[in-house]
Amino acid sequence: MTLRELRYLVALADHRHFGRAADACHVTQSTLSTQLRKLENYLGQVLVDRQSKQLMLTPTGEQIVERARHMLVEADTILALTRARRQPLEGMLTLGIIPTLAPYYLPHLLHAVEAAHPKLQLMIQEGLTGDLCERLNDQSIDTALLALPNVLAQTMSRSAECLRCEAVVQGVPHQLDRESHDQRVLFDEPFWVAMPLGHAATDQDSVKVDTLDDLKLLLLTDGHCLRGQALEACGRSDEQAGGSADCRATSLETLQHLVAAGRGCTLLPALAASKADTTRLSIKPLHGNEYRRIGLVWRRSHPRTQEFDLLANTLRSTAPAGTLPWRS
Repeated sequence: MTLRELRYLVALADHRHFGRAADACHVTQSTLSTQLRKLENYLGQVLVDRQSKQLMLTPTGEQIVERARHMLVEADTILALTRARRQPLEGMLTLGIIPTLAPYYLPHLLHAVEAAHPKLQLMIQEGLTGDLCERLNDQSIDTALLALPNVLAQTMSRSAECLRCEAVVQGVPHQLDRESHDQRVLFDEPFWVAMPLGHAATDQDSVKVDTLDDLKLLLLTDGHCLRGQALEACGRSDEQAGGSADCRATSLETLQHLVAAGRGCTLLPALAASKADTTRLSIKPLHGNEYRRIGLVWRRSHPRTQEFDLLANTLRSTAPAGTLPWRS
């Protein structure tokens, strides 16, 4: 049993409607419903009468809500006391990060954060975009580093900050809305092409997409937002990906091994490209101005919102080499 689940139950008692209660808690209706089911299973009691035309709590549910209100007031008081005596960006913070960014950016990020905010303890959770969005919604993580939607150069100017968290990237729903979530762009990450050694394009300063038509485009499996971004950068659909359906991988490292074995080519974000083994494959920048946009995302209702702004400023000012620093 958690305070979060009790908050959901109290909100349902106040609003007598799953949708309005979810809005008040800044989560999806499915998240609120799932968490309340977990609470009922833990207690072994039905708390919500879902059979009646008008939503009502059971007598046990009403009794628990009455006690939960007192518990939540005391919990909020304790939280306020500790925050009043704490400096910004101190204590524990749970940060989600996508797997195509984590192994290449985390060492740089942790060094920058330790230097600027030595009393901040980051708890890292790696996950796919959809999973991290759900964890933001159910408040199991505080903030997340994501590749923001619709970020290719030809579809978005770098002069304005994206506020389209609810968009879909090649079938990967972000499940976030601009009313409930906020974000800060940190940097843009250009795409590079990984090719087998000896390919004709390895002598070029940059690689045009059409020079790769004789190679399969190797992709990450469904669920990775980078999959859709790579297809879009190359102007291809899944059906036009050169027969890559039989060669989908779950990590960029696996893709690089497949490229080195001569199975095709792939696109790598700049930070991953900088770590590639150039003795086994050729890495060249993708011709044009194609990139993915990395941002920090959080719930607007989070009590540490102002601290996330400070964290974003730190990460912006220490953007790693090979990326395009954000210009506000």
